[in-house]
Amino acid sequence: MNLTTMAKNTNINREWIVLDAKDEVFGRLITKVAIYLRGKHKPSYTPHVDCGDFVVIINANKVKFSGLKLDSKEYFTHSGYFGSTKSKTLAEMLEKSPEKLFRLAVRGMLPKTKLGKAMIRKLKIYNGEEHPHTAQINKSKKD
Repeated sequence: MNLTTMAKNTNINREWIVLDAKDEVFGRLITKVAIYLRGKHKPSYTPHVDCGDFVVIINANKVKFSGLKLDSKEYFTHSGYFGSTKSKTLAEMLEKSPEKLFRLAVRGMLPKTKLGKAMIRKLKIYNGEEHPHTAQINKSKKD
């Protein structure tokens, strides 16, 4: 008789994974990040437990986009007041705040619950090569 084991918060070991965004396609990179944050790459994956790893993205502003998305894709914000809708193109978002762009895309792929909020806190995004998490890093992904 086979018994299914479920992961518990006490026996989850988290790793730190560094992903270099330089010359990577944005959508493919974001799907990898969502998989690592959720923990779906581990055999002990349990949907209702946060068993994912920490993910550090470096060179966030050097990511590539396919097609004509840089000029045609727009992001809208609305404060709730009349006439307060503002829009930014993907190129503007990438130039001014690539961290916000990455968080927005990854957040859409995670659960919309407290569990998803805990997962997004494990995502660290940096524009350059340097990051303050060098002491924790034990694994670097190139796939």
